[in-house]
Amino acid sequence: MNANKFSLRTIGLLFADAAIIYGGIILALYLRLGIEGSEYQLNENNGWLKITLATVVCTLIFYFYDLYDYTVMTNRRELMLRLVQALGIAWALLALLFYFAPPLLIGRGVSVISVPLVLVLLLGWRVLIHYLTGHPEIGEKILVVGTGPSARETAEAVLERRDAGYRIVGFVTENGLKPNTKIDDIGILGTTDELEGIVKTEKVDRIVIAVRERRGTFPTETLLKMSLAGDVNIEECTSFFERVTGKVHVDMLRPSWLIFAGRGRETRIKAVFREAIHRGLALVGLLLSLPLALVTAVLIKLESKGPVFYKQERVGKNGRIFRVIKFRSMRTDAEKEGVPIWATADDDRTTRVGRVIRKIRVDEIPQFWNILKGEMSFVGPRPERPHFVAQLAEEIPFYEHRHLVAPGLTGWAQIKYPYGASVEDARQKLQYDLYYIKNQSLALDLVIVFETVKTVLFGKGGR
Repeated sequence: MNANKFSLRTIGLLFADAAIIYGGIILALYLRLGIEGSEYQLNENNGWLKITLATVVCTLIFYFYDLYDYTVMTNRRELMLRLVQALGIAWALLALLFYFAPPLLIGRGVSVISVPLVLVLLLGWRVLIHYLTGHPEIGEKILVVGTGPSARETAEAVLERRDAGYRIVGFVTENGLKPNTKIDDIGILGTTDELEGIVKTEKVDRIVIAVRERRGTFPTETLLKMSLAGDVNIEECTSFFERVTGKVHVDMLRPSWLIFAGRGRETRIKAVFREAIHRGLALVGLLLSLPLALVTAVLIKLESKGPVFYKQERVGKNGRIFRVIKFRSMRTDAEKEGVPIWATADDDRTTRVGRVIRKIRVDEIPQFWNILKGEMSFVGPRPERPHFVAQLAEEIPFYEHRHLVAPGLTGWAQIKYPYGASVEDARQKLQYDLYYIKNQSLALDLVIVFETVKTVLFGKGGR
């Protein structure tokens, strides 16, 4: 999913798809059975509920195929291919369901008509959305004040996410760069002294402030006047970058911004309720995965000598040390020198069974016990080893702030960033962890859980 989780834009797209599927099946019903037959099916034979079931199955499959991720929509061919595949799988699942539960079937003829009908309607709708989200004249017009690294990275983030509905009209220079020159193909429209005129000429909707040093040429009075007049939205680049990318950029980050923009006070009731949900999910996960865990334990024992489980010290909430439990996926002499080594995606220390269980995340199953003990949450930053925490805390600003919450079996960084085994990878993941900590909520936790299920099923994402 994108940065702003289930945004209004994403929810709107989901409901539009559902309405098209629902309406398409009803239209197919009328085409096949006529008015009298259709009304009988709908009113006397639970037709409304049957169509609702089909709609829910289709939208769930669409979700698992990333069809509510706007980055997929930037490629029209990929969009159409995924849409056809998702609809085909959804109808296959429904056919299987109807076979085992015939009363749920609306009618074979209706199904034959509804599949191509719904596909054409959805393709037409998605092509229209694809056109609108990529049109240069449609969307909120953004003017960036500043020409330094923060300004450039903010512009790059918008260009990568044109689907988000933002359009960069240009930069305003604060450091003497000549107007009418370009930075990454985006023009410098003028200086800070000309800001008010540029806003009116370009019909700017939002000004993003990307200036670190705010003395001398910073247009305080002009911005204050426009802000109070309500002519334009004005926002710091840190907040804007966070909303567009789903991460907090540590180089843009000011402690004062994090203090005032952080999440509100968490009440005891909310904390207890959230912990109960996480432990409940862990208990369900532990029970459901028990048969798979037993098979995994046997395979590990058959392949190599040594313990089935692997215990290792990790840093938990508030810096407390605990021992994480995993299925052993590496040789017993993986760190024979006694020096901690970064684990990599294709680590040659892994066993044959280990490579498989790491790929499908089965090695994580024993951590459900860590969650039940209260050492971890279901969702949170991944726990790191004390040796690496000490190293990374010296090299990466704000790194130790990730320990303000309990570590998790899965997390925002795990679903947004691929497997990493370096300081730079840790830095990138920290930016997602800080976003999670700042915006932590049960709703975000559920989004992460859904995305994790999708990641496991399709073998994507990080760890």
